[in-house]
Amino acid sequence: MSTSSESSFEEQEEFTVANVAVLNKYKLAGELANKVVKSLIEKCVEGASVRELCESADAAITAETSTIFKKEKELKKGVAFPTCISVNNCVCHFSPLKSDADVILKKDDLVKIDLAVHIDGYIASIAYTHVVGASKENPVTGRKADVIRAAYTALDAAMRLIKGGVDNFKVTEVIQKAAEAYECKPVEGMLSHQLYRNQFEGKKSIIQNPNEPQKREHEKSEFDVNEVYALDILVSTGDAKAKELSTRTTVYRKTDSSYPLKMKTSRAFFSEVTSKYDTMGFNLRYFEDEKKARLGIAECTNHGLLTPFPVLFEKDGEYVAQFKFTVALTATGLQRITGIPFEQEFYKSDHKIADADLKVALNTGTKANKKKKAKAKKIAGDAAEAILGLTINDHDGAGKLATTGESDSKENTKVGAAQLKENETTVRQT
Repeated sequence: MSTSSESSFEEQEEFTVANVAVLNKYKLAGELANKVVKSLIEKCVEGASVRELCESADAAITAETSTIFKKEKELKKGVAFPTCISVNNCVCHFSPLKSDADVILKKDDLVKIDLAVHIDGYIASIAYTHVVGASKENPVTGRKADVIRAAYTALDAAMRLIKGGVDNFKVTEVIQKAAEAYECKPVEGMLSHQLYRNQFEGKKSIIQNPNEPQKREHEKSEFDVNEVYALDILVSTGDAKAKELSTRTTVYRKTDSSYPLKMKTSRAFFSEVTSKYDTMGFNLRYFEDEKKARLGIAECTNHGLLTPFPVLFEKDGEYVAQFKFTVALTATGLQRITGIPFEQEFYKSDHKIADADLKVALNTGTKANKKKKAKAKKIAGDAAEAILGLTINDHDGAGKLATTGESDSKENTKVGAAQLKENETTVRQT
């Protein structure tokens, strides 16, 4: 006889990646998310409108998802979180309304693209950082390159620690180490969440750069097979304390709370949110009458029916980079649901990995070894300690993770080894 906790929604195998049908829905959503991000990167050119880019990406997600599972009329799919494009010192959640001031991209702007797609409630979230005009022939250097390298290195190192038996604070520590290697800091208090069907914020999470109260309050947990995470890394060249300024919030998501709304406008607005978006994120731009939507959202937010995602900023003159991949910890190892290749040649930093052991650790594979299941927990813990005990100075994207459906083959190891040759054995001071 099972207890209520054992039969709880998030623990039912039917809704986890142990079910091949579920894993395939995650993968398909991930493929669509990757496709839209790749297209957006190409469109992030000098003179491009951020508003138009956000609108076109959301429209592309809607169009792409409309062509699949046509026979399953009740199956919901589409935008899971609105496209946000945050530039330079803007940390996150910038997705302006038609009535808001637009941002026009300039050459050398550091652009963070953040979006999510869902199929049947299975969410694939992704973020990627790109500099306008960057190329192999025109590589980015200086602090922009440092912060981008730091964020990607932190993500890669963190992904390699997501193994059964490793605790979330070990990932927190390695993110910190990776950022500091480039003389940068993870943005304080940002969270990477476990994902469930129709839920962005599962029971477990990873916190980056927590302050003392956050460190005490954040719950320690261990990763386990069949879990899915949106691993979200934000790194800053500044003091890494994100703040809300005067830019209007446009992105929201419905909560599980209830409240008898008083205003007719609020009730009509909330009814539309529930029927069209349910637990997925939405932008006020999606509503035909923006003014009515803004009126209705106030009462809903004030009484906890909606979670606002405010636009956050670092200090002027600083830069923030973001990379986010969705990953599934399956019985055969870690599978990357979202994530596109990092263009190493576009970003040249003077900071390099000096320690050979760290290079090996960052080139560690992600496929589970069936012959050593009994030792899996110890191996994962040892790998975490190996990384955390070292002084790291760069990663240079060494050792790419196997993409969705790929095994951690000898070829993958060779690729990583070849990339590591680019690293110097000494550190050049900036």
